[in-house]
Amino acid sequence: MFKKLLIANRGEIACRVIKTARKMGIPTVAIYSDADAKALHVQMADEAVHIGPPPANQSYIVIDKVMEAIKSSGAEAVHPGYGFLSENAKFAEALDAAGVAFVGPPKGAIESMGDKITSKKIAQEANVSTVPGYMGLIEDADEAVKISNEIGYPVMLKASAGGGGKGMRIAWNDAEAREGFQSSKNEAANSFGDDRIFIEKFVTQPRHIEIQVLCDTHGNGIYLGERECSIQRRNQKVVEEAPSPFLDEATRRAMGEQSVALAKAVGYASAGTVEFIVDGDKNFYFLEMNTRLQVEHPVTELITGVDLVEQMIRVAAGEPLSITQDDVKLNGWAIENRLYAEDPYRGFLPSIGRLTRYRPPAETASYTPGVVPDDIVVRNDTGVYEGGEISMYYDPMIAKLCTWGPDRATAIEAMRVALDSFEVEGIGHNLPFLSAVMDHPKFVSGDMTTAFIEEEYPDGFEGVTLADGELARVAAACAAMHRVAEIRRARVSGRMDNHERKVGTDWNVTVQGQSFDVTIDADHDGATVHFGDDRALRVSGAWTPGDQLAEMRVDGAPLVLKVGKISGGFRIRTRGADIKVHVRTPRQAELARLMPEKTPPDTSKMLLCPMPGLVVKIDVSEGDDVQEGQALCTIEAMKMENILRAEKKGVVSKINAGAGDSLAVDDVIMEFE
Repeated sequence: MFKKLLIANRGEIACRVIKTARKMGIPTVAIYSDADAKALHVQMADEAVHIGPPPANQSYIVIDKVMEAIKSSGAEAVHPGYGFLSENAKFAEALDAAGVAFVGPPKGAIESMGDKITSKKIAQEANVSTVPGYMGLIEDADEAVKISNEIGYPVMLKASAGGGGKGMRIAWNDAEAREGFQSSKNEAANSFGDDRIFIEKFVTQPRHIEIQVLCDTHGNGIYLGERECSIQRRNQKVVEEAPSPFLDEATRRAMGEQSVALAKAVGYASAGTVEFIVDGDKNFYFLEMNTRLQVEHPVTELITGVDLVEQMIRVAAGEPLSITQDDVKLNGWAIENRLYAEDPYRGFLPSIGRLTRYRPPAETASYTPGVVPDDIVVRNDTGVYEGGEISMYYDPMIAKLCTWGPDRATAIEAMRVALDSFEVEGIGHNLPFLSAVMDHPKFVSGDMTTAFIEEEYPDGFEGVTLADGELARVAAACAAMHRVAEIRRARVSGRMDNHERKVGTDWNVTVQGQSFDVTIDADHDGATVHFGDDRALRVSGAWTPGDQLAEMRVDGAPLVLKVGKISGGFRIRTRGADIKVHVRTPRQAELARLMPEKTPPDTSKMLLCPMPGLVVKIDVSEGDDVQEGQALCTIEAMKMENILRAEKKGVVSKINAGAGDSLAVDDVIMEFE
């Protein structure tokens, strides 16, 4: 076995690899840029090597710098994680030339599967089901229209070297095929330096389902079930689960056997993933093969008990697989939610800054990679910590939160509680959105397609409105919490004579536009909250004033609340909702109803910065007439340029920022007459 392993990556995947290497007794080497000098993966590794400035193209993906780190550290093997150099054939070749083991597949497999046209031809030769399409080079828009008609609309035009949703267009007719061909070609050339385009049938009611394969250098290959990855935003996965709620055993076996056949056809050795698009009739078609460890690999580990990172290391060391296909059993259900530094209330714009509070839910102490669980599991793969910063230079993923249960309903409920228990402050993040998805009827039923997010949230995410039953549970919990806080306030010493504070039993709770008159009967074990309509909810759980997390049980079911103090009540966040709850005496409630509503300030004549970022350029001047849709300025965040456009006609009256300025959220960039 290797005496030292270098991880050519950063963040949560580097931390994940280090955990398994430590379990195997292999010392680890981290690499880091200036921005990652204090990163968690650097702290966890046995040693660390600095490789350059923050931008990845000056550090993490510079092969020469990584090779220097390997040489100086004496590492015998390199695990590339995912992203960066993980699917770079030149990197694999450089390692081979230096006599260093690559914990991944052979160079030839990376090259074959990295090109969509080549990979589809190989898949067809290996009798893998593929989407009807044209794999040859397409000369011009006229030929694209002709081919589209032969395949039959709708069709998908794709960049051969594409990824991340770039260079892709759907065409439903000749005009869209002609226009889409040129757009895809231009986008592919700009993004990948390769403008080759191919066309294939666009599958309706599509689900994205992928098969995990594992092969060694001795000709053995197995598949470890599937992962359902249909919930995506802009072709990026958000929620994954294993197994899929859609597949039956026969389809799973057919997909798995074809995946292994494809892997063997390219001489694959390591962990890899074969992605399929599956239609509503369970017809499946090869999409692509990812020649690396997937982001969502934990859900497969949880249902199979196989530590994929360990298997990759053992295969790279020349060991044969220790398990056969008959040994693979799918046990229970696992779900993964990707926690991103993206603000769902602002169109999922990236959010950078310091994590002033980062408290993940407690992981299951008994969980060990490679062991099939026997009780509910909570697992959090992360690469950040409280006080650390989310950098503008890298992927905005904060953590991958996973839960396992004996069945899908249990795993979903465990995830709901885990998301509610996850405390993140200081940046915008998508926790509320993930909670909303976990409660969405379409997700709960398992009846979703890759269009789930765009169909269910066409106007973006605007928060969650709690159902009446859940609202009553929140009201009962807040009434009980307020009573506890009132008792503490009543015990404050040094009061003036004749000003003793008494805690009553009758209260009014207002939440989400509803008003509840309640009476509280308290005892040593909790409180029973009586509502005016003869309902009574039992509330129990330990909460002390000042705690930012309340783990309660209401009517026998768990209720986890993130708690903030506001005047006369609480700011509560739970199940994707962010609401203000006021708890008042009946007299206070009566007076509050007479108070005028405070209207928010009018910002309709201002351009506000939607995210923390850097002003790249201002496209207008004071006094300019602007038209609807006209570019006003460009803001850079996380190395992505965001063009801010005018929402309506107007005249620029004042410009408050210039190129090079660093702005915070809601800073006023310019004003209009």
